[in-house]
Amino acid sequence: MLLLVGLGNPGSEYARNRHNIGFMAVDEIVRRHGFGPWRKRFQGQSCDGNVGPEKVIALKPGTFMNLSGQSVGEAMRFFKILPSQVVVIHDDLDLAPGKVRVKQGGGHGGHNGLRSIDDHIGKDYWRIRLGIGHPGHKDQVHGYVLHDFSKTEQAWVEPLLDTVAKEFPLIAEGQPDKFSTRVGMAA
Repeated sequence: MLLLVGLGNPGSEYARNRHNIGFMAVDEIVRRHGFGPWRKRFQGQSCDGNVGPEKVIALKPGTFMNLSGQSVGEAMRFFKILPSQVVVIHDDLDLAPGKVRVKQGGGHGGHNGLRSIDDHIGKDYWRIRLGIGHPGHKDQVHGYVLHDFSKTEQAWVEPLLDTVAKEFPLIAEGQPDKFSTRVGMAA
């Protein structure tokens, strides 16, 4: 069993923000792989389905980004799973737009959603980092991540989300390197 977590902020006003690319990716995985309906639980929205032979619980925390760990910790305890069975998809300012990196463990890199998850479950979970680029100066970061992707950015956002969803079975099968390669080739 895997707990697939998309990071973002709840509410329609945030739906297309750069900071919500984790929610967008999970939505596309859920759609592509025919998961059941979303329902309120674990301080967020969750649904489940199968990706290949693996049961996957998808979770979008409703706690806002900075408190994401509360929701993730609650779901983990309910399903009695380990951090190594958690896959978090999130935005990454330090990666070029459209680039993807996968790793287990590591630091939060200043990302408040990851910081919260680290505080609640430790650092040994999987991260799928989706590059959104950097605005150029640290004073511009807050406004940048809380604004929608531009029309020109949609040229890489939609294909990226489609490829992540299409290749997600490789993550479920325990092949993160192959996932990274396939997503990277499509970028």
